[in-house]
Amino acid sequence: MYLNPGNDGFKEILNSSCYIDKTGIISLINGSINTLDKLICVSRPRRFGKSIAAKTISAYYDCSCDSKALFDGKEISKSPSYETHLNKYNVISLDMTNIIGNTKPSNMISFITENITQELLAVYPTAIRGTSFDGTLLNALEAGSPKFIMIIDEWDAPIRETPEIAKDYLTFLRTLFKGSTTASKIFAAAYMTGILPIKKGKSESALSDFIEYTIIDTDSYAPYTGFTEAEVQTLCLEHGLDFSEAKKWYDGYSLNGLSVYNPYSVMRAFKRRKFASYWKQTSAAENLITYISMDFESLQSDILRLIAGEHLPVDVSVFQNDIRVITSRDDVMTLLIHLGYLTYDSSAGTAYIPNEELKNEFETLLRHPRHPKLQKLVTASEKLLQDTLDGNEKAVAAAIDSIRGTNYAPAFYNNEQALRYVIKFAYIVCADHYMRIEELPSGKGLADVVYIPGGAYPYLKALVIELKWNKTSGGALEQIKNRNYPAVLENYSGDILLAGINYDEKTKKHDCRIEVITKQ
Repeated sequence: MYLNPGNDGFKEILNSSCYIDKTGIISLINGSINTLDKLICVSRPRRFGKSIAAKTISAYYDCSCDSKALFDGKEISKSPSYETHLNKYNVISLDMTNIIGNTKPSNMISFITENITQELLAVYPTAIRGTSFDGTLLNALEAGSPKFIMIIDEWDAPIRETPEIAKDYLTFLRTLFKGSTTASKIFAAAYMTGILPIKKGKSESALSDFIEYTIIDTDSYAPYTGFTEAEVQTLCLEHGLDFSEAKKWYDGYSLNGLSVYNPYSVMRAFKRRKFASYWKQTSAAENLITYISMDFESLQSDILRLIAGEHLPVDVSVFQNDIRVITSRDDVMTLLIHLGYLTYDSSAGTAYIPNEELKNEFETLLRHPRHPKLQKLVTASEKLLQDTLDGNEKAVAAAIDSIRGTNYAPAFYNNEQALRYVIKFAYIVCADHYMRIEELPSGKGLADVVYIPGGAYPYLKALVIELKWNKTSGGALEQIKNRNYPAVLENYSGDILLAGINYDEKTKKHDCRIEVITKQ
């Protein structure tokens, strides 16, 4: 049913054990009804609640049902516009992923218009079928229909999955929304969701009247894009789970200064009572490998720097919002932001891996590198780790010198922080074997970098690394011992390797000292 689907979908949402009230999004739409800003397009990654929002909005506006009892007491009920628009419109609700799965691509437009027309004429039997779909909608208005709210979930699915019908599909949307007089008579508002923003270029001019809110610029929609920190804290208290773990695994999406959590994964974690990666790993890993294999402008080395924890600059303005038109490193990085693999700090103009869940997905690249250049970098890092574990100080210093001499190092290599970036990149393979902790409080100070072996690698030594700039590696090693940095690993049963690494600006060389604490 595409006309007035009712409120059963919202009832199911309310029955969720992890329900978070996001009805405030409706007040934003209410503010745009019957204005020049009434056409709204919200893009966000998969698994970020697009369909839940669409069902919530539909249940509120649908005039075929009474949803007051469902929304009373919710955030929207506090808005002055609450009862003004509650159940006052005919809602046309289209889930485009469902539609393209139920008809041939060539029949998609006629499938949509014919089904809606039949439903509409059943409700308004005095209405006359028009010579066009928008004509039928106008005739329904004359027969007593209120204005329409149109909701299109995953509006860009036909363009992404069946590009051969893109032209006809966009013509259909143009017919509905581009004609200002007709559109104003028919629609009180329209709300579309998608993964990618509207494509830049003439072919998408049919949608130029839509106000866009993307994952890069969510504006006032930021709190309704995912779960906020306060909301996840409340869920943790209700379910008796560790908030710090939830934050580590699912936080990190920076949206207009607001920290947002992945809602799908949070709900799965609470349902299973286990913090883990709930990303669809097979498809996610394959997509990552596909995009990163393009290797524009040393993209693969940048991906390794991201895994090492760096924030990298990216120009998000050049991407054409089309997965078929990828021509640069910035295109790939921006696409990964829209797909949810990376997050974007708009104030700094940088992208980074937001949390442990996504870090796990990127680390699949280290386990299964498919590109010769990526394989070379991973192999070099594996050798460095082995040389470190073997206590080969000269080989370790030479390997770090080699990394410093490449374009993987920071542009300005002038302080201990820059050295830390190089160390994290050089030991990138540790991301798959160890948990890395920076500036870990221990003993009488902060250990610069500590690597603790994961459960699958009990034979590895824990690493405590101290970094120095224009001093000595021996002094760095003494600091580790004097300040008792290994104390933080007192419950760790394996051997602990201590490494002091120093960079000398005069000689342009690194030196290294290594000792091992063997636990009896």
